[in-house]
Amino acid sequence: MTGLAAWPENCSIERTLRVLGEKWTFLVLREAFSGVRRFADMQARTGAPRQVLSARLAKLVEEGMLRKVPYQEPGQRQRDEYRLTEKGLDLYPIMISLMAWGDKYLAEDGAPVLITHRDCGAPVALELHCADGHPVAGPREVTPLPGPGATTRTTAAAPAS
Repeated sequence: MTGLAAWPENCSIERTLRVLGEKWTFLVLREAFSGVRRFADMQARTGAPRQVLSARLAKLVEEGMLRKVPYQEPGQRQRDEYRLTEKGLDLYPIMISLMAWGDKYLAEDGAPVLITHRDCGAPVALELHCADGHPVAGPREVTPLPGPGATTRTTAAAPAS
């Protein structure tokens, strides 16, 4: 079928974007990775409207990326802190990738935050490599193949890059 390609109907990128694909979710995750756990602190640091923040936190809890941990200040009612789960922690490379891209293309005065390795102080960098350890510089160095969960539909071929 010249000019046509098979694309997965159950695309993992599309499924991920259904969960993460909006600004407030990423800002909540940024704060969680920075150690911010309480609603009021997240709201102050993100600027998110109360209802929006509440909805995003509920979605991240429902999806298993954050978990609620009760706490109570003396003389106050019980409230919840939000802590990253293993599933949430697995998003860290995505967050670092987004930040690195923004630093490279959007930060006119340089990176506003530098991420360094706690043990040695060296800058942290993300690198793609295959299972045999070879570096992968970009999309022209990979071949997408159907995975075990693939189902397909026939669609117009993606534009050549």
